[in-house]
Amino acid sequence: MASLVTVGLASLWPVAGARPRIDKSRKDQPAALLVEAPHATPDGMAWVHGGTFEMGTNDLPQPDQPNPHRIKPDEFPRHTVELDGFWIDATEVTNRQYAEFVAMTGYQTYAEKVPTREELARSGMDISLFKDEHLVAGSLCFNPDFDRSTLDTSCDGWEYQVWKFVPGADWKHPGGPETNLDNQMDHPVVHVSWEDAVAYLAWTGKRLPTEAEFEYASRNGGGLERYPWGNELTPGGDYLCNYSQGQFPVEMQSLDGFAGVSPVRSFAPNKLGLYDISGNVWEWCHDYYDPQYYAASPRRNPPGPDKSFDPQEPSVIKRVMRGGSFLCNTNSCTGYRSGARMKGEFNSGTFHTGFRGVVGGEGYARWMERLKPIEAWRKNQETVSRASLPSLPHQQ
Repeated sequence: MASLVTVGLASLWPVAGARPRIDKSRKDQPAALLVEAPHATPDGMAWVHGGTFEMGTNDLPQPDQPNPHRIKPDEFPRHTVELDGFWIDATEVTNRQYAEFVAMTGYQTYAEKVPTREELARSGMDISLFKDEHLVAGSLCFNPDFDRSTLDTSCDGWEYQVWKFVPGADWKHPGGPETNLDNQMDHPVVHVSWEDAVAYLAWTGKRLPTEAEFEYASRNGGGLERYPWGNELTPGGDYLCNYSQGQFPVEMQSLDGFAGVSPVRSFAPNKLGLYDISGNVWEWCHDYYDPQYYAASPRRNPPGPDKSFDPQEPSVIKRVMRGGSFLCNTNSCTGYRSGARMKGEFNSGTFHTGFRGVVGGEGYARWMERLKPIEAWRKNQETVSRASLPSLPHQQ
């Protein structure tokens, strides 16, 4: 993993990481939960009513017990969470939407730029491990030519053995420099780091969902079912999200109709109207990752821990990812479960990680304000486009 993506955007943090406001005039008791939408829900988003739910699980199998759903220790313990209501994008942010952001702002994702040692150091990595020839632009992809003779699936994180760094891979070239976005504008944007997601959402006046908000939305506002559609993975033999069938990675099948990323809205939404809240691509969340956070999580609007900690890589700063991807499988990660957690280096973009945005009730006015220059830019683009059209000959 020679080139990874670095994060910061301290100037954007007040917008991207904004926390729900509490009515400080009522010091004797916390403000009531925001349940109903305070404004009409805009197109392309869904309102998730505020409420209380049980997050995580207490059904963690012992090491000597079967674990068919591949539940992990960081999903323990189950704990009660109260959330104010919020709007959330109905789909993952698409290539079409991200292209508009880039066209208006000139933004470059980390994967498009040659990284510096200083940027790599900010992620917590040992920069002495990187030679000058490693410092090239690119991102991580699946390696279909991995060495099957040396594949070891008995160790934690064995899936990383089938990844590779691809120079020139980025959001515009998802499979490498020879690929493009032809017929993929309605696919989720990928190869975006946590920082790249935050930058886009700050531009729109939105923010990333907290991990609690994501799980609550995946659970249709508080249900205890294993998946957004119920407790069976394939009820009636139907595939209800984009994940990998067969045996990953040696015998991958696409019985769900897709061998890779699928266009958004390819599968039915959950009860809240959210598409691909399970499967397709992993989605960045606001929170730092800490496997023990659930034991200390506050009850009301938990914002995540104050810092990152992954026992497997203690020095590397990581953020939470949720929802699973088209590579998740019953024999590897089952990230499409509503309670499943994942973490990623916050400066890394990959071929199967994207995001969606959220607006809390307190952020509505800011969101509307941010839309004004975007709408003005769109109108200008339409004017320029019309002006460039050839004139029709005058009809006598």
